Amino acid sequence: MKLATWNVNSLAVRLPQLLDWLGQHQTDVVVLQETKLTDDKFPHEALKEAGYHAQWFGQKTYNGVALVSREPATDVARNIFGFEDEQARVIAATVNGVRVVGAYFPNGQAPDSDKFVYKMGWLTALRRWLADEMAQHPQLVLMGDFNIAPEDRDVYDPVAWAGQIHCTPEERAHFQALIAMGFVDAFRLFEQPPKSWSWWDYRNLAFRKNQGLRIDHILVSQALKPRVTACVIDKLPRKNERPSDHAPVVITLD
Repeated sequence: MKLATWNVNSLAVRLPQLLDWLGQHQTDVVVLQETKLTDDKFPHEALKEAGYHAQWFGQKTYNGVALVSREPATDVARNIFGFEDEQARVIAATVNGVRVVGAYFPNGQAPDSDKFVYKMGWLTALRRWLADEMAQHPQLVLMGDFNIAPEDRDVYDPVAWAGQIHCTPEERAHFQALIAMGFVDAFRLFEQPPKSWSWWDYRNLAFRKNQGLRIDHILVSQALKPRVTACVIDKLPRKNERPSDHAPVVITLD
């Protein structure tokens, strides 16, 4: 079983790339972030023609998440239960016995901003909700754009980024709190090339210079960990014409 996460940064723009990528990789489940589409504009028919079912949760211009799967998804949930939020950031469902949670974590803007306060509250609520989800669904995977680089080795220039958004002690503490819950960073289960990033700014030739961050993650529960056989970042879509600034992250389960 192959699962992936990809911040497509506008599905309207990137739909052909997504369909091409799905056709090449035969992925069983992919969660998408920043679809930037209202629900009535979601391209479910195009995905259906490609052999995929879809669940989606969108809003105009910003945010938006989706879960695309070969097999129908069941027990679908949208956003964090018990947390009042106008932003479309979370979609969860069960596919082939695995509870899949796809999430677009808030950016946070800057450590001294209202958006950072929102991010901290959102992360706390996410963890509280996930504790219930894990209790009901031991085989659980949390995937998405976390907007957190958990360690210095996940940043191309740790000195320049120290204390900046994505790299603040507060954000990293929340990531470690997820690990303390029993989640495992699937990417770090394997030997990985140095300077492995999942996001590169569009500016300053960042991709060409490989100046990026690893902020897109796949965390697996302890019950799911023994099934993980691989986890990679697929950089090739970042070379596309008009690419997303993020690359897909892919996990393989036996």
